[in-house]
Amino acid sequence: MKRVLVVRNDKIGDFMLAWPAMALLAQSGQCEISVLVPEYTADLARMCPWVSHVVIDPGPKAPLARQQEMVDALKALNLDAAIALFSNWRNGVTLRHAQIPYRLAPATKLAQFLYTHRLVQRRSRSLKPEWEYNLELATRFLQDHELPLRSLRPPYMKVAFDERSAARQQIADQLGFSMQDRWMVVHAGSGGSAVNLSIAQYEVLVAEISFKLPGWQILLSAGPQEQAAVGGLNSALLARHVPVSVLPSDQGLRGLVLALSNADCFISGSTGPLHIAGALDVPTVGFFPARRSGTALRWQPLNSRGRHFSVQAEQDKGPDSFAGLDMPSVAQNIVQWLSAVPASPK
Repeated sequence: MKRVLVVRNDKIGDFMLAWPAMALLAQSGQCEISVLVPEYTADLARMCPWVSHVVIDPGPKAPLARQQEMVDALKALNLDAAIALFSNWRNGVTLRHAQIPYRLAPATKLAQFLYTHRLVQRRSRSLKPEWEYNLELATRFLQDHELPLRSLRPPYMKVAFDERSAARQQIADQLGFSMQDRWMVVHAGSGGSAVNLSIAQYEVLVAEISFKLPGWQILLSAGPQEQAAVGGLNSALLARHVPVSVLPSDQGLRGLVLALSNADCFISGSTGPLHIAGALDVPTVGFFPARRSGTALRWQPLNSRGRHFSVQAEQDKGPDSFAGLDMPSVAQNIVQWLSAVPASPK
């Protein structure tokens, strides 16, 4: 049994796109997986069925004593290998100080020389999804150690039926609508990770979709720093007589996962909750900027085939601008797509 550390100590969406790589390692039957993550993604790591140990990265600004505690925690796991899906100088130094004998990372920048093994990927070209780049690194590790490669398929994240049903009942009771309604969750925030539609654009989009899909309940989700903006969106939609409610924001990441597991559609920009929904194989609609590092291909969610619909900004309006989008037309395209979404293989 190989004791393997997977490093993805950046944002929520990035960590979710590491799940196929961890699934591939786990399905070899020969890997015990630990992860190095920041505190704010730790709950998601603990929900991952393939993760045995979670080590918290206190961040580069933490005191030296906290940094040393992280290194000591890694040493205590007696790791055989580390796969740095996110590589920088600090991560390379940390893994070296943790005395991990096999250290694999993308062959990029000077940090690559801190690792014992490297894989040329050229991620900056964004020629494939981020999760595929991660999967390549896991594949390389398994090949180097002559361990079996097995096929994968979504969903990568699952919630037990009883737990999902209990969460649905609780949310329906709290917000006062029927359990039989179909749910569309709209996340208008970005958490600072990517550009997004304006609140005014979301208002038009949601109002148009609601008019075309009577009987659907619209739920707005928001992060802790996005409550005011989403509250304004909620008020504007209620004034248009759209059946909309705001999801409780005090349930943490686990509560968000349970809410999203009940959704029939999820809409947002390219941000963490989009990738949680994709891992659950909830039908997703994502809005992506035109710049190469943020395209719909590079940040494609983990949905099975046909269960994701992407909308990309027009390059001539600026790489980060959604100003050119005709929101009523976008809403019509989403409604048409929803009518033909295939069933999940779960």
